[in-house]
Amino acid sequence: MANNSCNKSFCSNHMLLKPQDCSVLDLAKILFSNKSLGQKNFVDCPNEEMIKEPLSRRWVIFLSILVQRILLAIAKPLAGFGNAIEYWLNLQNVNGGFFRLLFKSLICKAVSPDKESAAYLSFIGNLDKRVEIDFSKNAEEFGGRRRYDEAISMMAAKAAYENKAYIETTVKNHWKMDLVGAFDFWNDYQQKATTQAFVLQDKKVDPELIVVAFRGTEFFNSDDWISDFNLSWYDIPGMGKVHAGFVQALGLQKSLGWPKNIVQTDDNINHPPPAYYFLRKLLKQLLEKNEKARFVVTGHSLGGALAILFPAILAFHEESWLLKRLGGVYTFGQPRVGDENFIEYMKGHLTKHEVPYYRVVYSNDMVPRLPYDNSTFMFKHFGTCIYYNSLYREKILVEEPDKNGSFLLLFIPKMLNAAWEMIRSCILPCVHGPKYQEGGLLLFMRVVGLLFPGMPAHCPQDYVNSTRLGSSDHSTEDVAKYQKIGIVPA
Repeated sequence: MANNSCNKSFCSNHMLLKPQDCSVLDLAKILFSNKSLGQKNFVDCPNEEMIKEPLSRRWVIFLSILVQRILLAIAKPLAGFGNAIEYWLNLQNVNGGFFRLLFKSLICKAVSPDKESAAYLSFIGNLDKRVEIDFSKNAEEFGGRRRYDEAISMMAAKAAYENKAYIETTVKNHWKMDLVGAFDFWNDYQQKATTQAFVLQDKKVDPELIVVAFRGTEFFNSDDWISDFNLSWYDIPGMGKVHAGFVQALGLQKSLGWPKNIVQTDDNINHPPPAYYFLRKLLKQLLEKNEKARFVVTGHSLGGALAILFPAILAFHEESWLLKRLGGVYTFGQPRVGDENFIEYMKGHLTKHEVPYYRVVYSNDMVPRLPYDNSTFMFKHFGTCIYYNSLYREKILVEEPDKNGSFLLLFIPKMLNAAWEMIRSCILPCVHGPKYQEGGLLLFMRVVGLLFPGMPAHCPQDYVNSTRLGSSDHSTEDVAKYQKIGIVPA
């Protein structure tokens, strides 16, 4: 993990945690010492009042640094373990399952998977192997445009976890759309390419639609988890406090902050470009070719956080032309990214440019409930929350139920809900067909969910099911009311 030392002139205040500079003794002192944390070399915060009290804030700093230190320590073993798991899963896939693999091994005819092939799936991809986009019920239902964009956005967000060959094959051969490109992007703080996204053009149903899909947190990627658990923040004038780990992944420049433009130098010529600057330039080129074209931004988990921060930085740089062409932001299982001031900033710009923002949340998914919305964390959600319960019934809300995920208080109800989801796994394919058959890996995750409710709920499977099977209780009057106040576009 790279040093957090950077040009911070773009922000009025900040709190940056530097776990690589924090010893075990320092960790203990965070909780038990009365000295200001501002005097420590592992916390960079000019306003010491922000990190003195309450004690819960020290706990936040302690846990964030502890988790990041653990992730730094286990980065290589975690990646190695993840590669081994993925290889084993794909070895079964290319040989027709476990028993066929066993038989082929006995007769020396087992096939080894190719990591660069379109058939090689990530851990996330093995949880849900569906490829096709299902538009069978979306076109004429409540919020038809939203339904269509939501369906394609979710499948794009899921595909973003896969390798470039998979993305190309899926977009071109299965979806019959044009792949503009799949890209790796540079994180200036981690000094490596940790952010991925791809861009497609929908030439099949909506020729004017361009989709930008950011990859979410890979299960065994410590860099992604460090971005998630890095609870550092920047307070940007006019914008508010934003999650440092997410803006760094989007393209914040360590030596420059957020300049409107960056130039190629000897320092950056040999590595991939930052996500924000490259995608902004690419979208301008694509949109200039078609005055009717629009684009939507999407992502699952970490990808959802990057998806909503992308228009935030566009607004910061006064890119009104691009914002007017932004047809919507669709996020799935997205964590919180900013404070109350950031919320007001975004509401103003999204309203001004008539950009719909839909934040899809499935049942007890724990990620949208993090970081906590309280006086310690100060992070908040905004936008239209499309909430699906475990029956895939849709509600349009301002905030998902149990917004901070009361784990202990609601443990029994959540455990019972996780048990129902296991039972539902057997019912769905009987009712809706084999496309809803869940594999052994996801069933294992369902079992884990009995002990850690909310973990399997974050998997893409239930979000895909929600976009396909989701139904609402909205009457015609409700639809008219929502459209009148701008929550659901016509």
